[in-house]
Amino acid sequence: QVQLVESGGGLVQAGASLRLSCVASGLTFSSRPLGWFRQAPGKEREFVAVLSGSGFSTRYADAVKGRFTISRDNAKNTVYLQMNNLKPEDTAVYYCAAREHNSPLGSGDEADFGFWGQGTQVTVSS
Repeated sequence: QVQLVESGGGLVQAGASLRLSCVASGLTFSSRPLGWFRQAPGKEREFVAVLSGSGFSTRYADAVKGRFTISRDNAKNTVYLQMNNLKPEDTAVYYCAAREHNSPLGSGDEADFGFWGQGTQVTVSS
């Protein structure tokens, strides 16, 4: 049974940092592109960042470039999202997702991701 479990969300003030973690089980973790998405209240879920299976390639949404960093630790079956200089507009439920083994990096289309976590809430106050 595949499971992706996010953690690390919380309530912070604008300008603060948070690191989200997502631990995967039940699937071959390495060589699998991993992504983060978010959904704000009343809005559709949107792409945040994606990391290639090799860990060498990344893509970010324009809204988070220069502030967020996606990384992975294959030994721990974990993908991270380091979020710095958080803004109120970053408030959302954050989801991690995984693509099929050996898939390309892709453009961040959520339809490409077959495995999803349940999400962790991030709230940024002004």
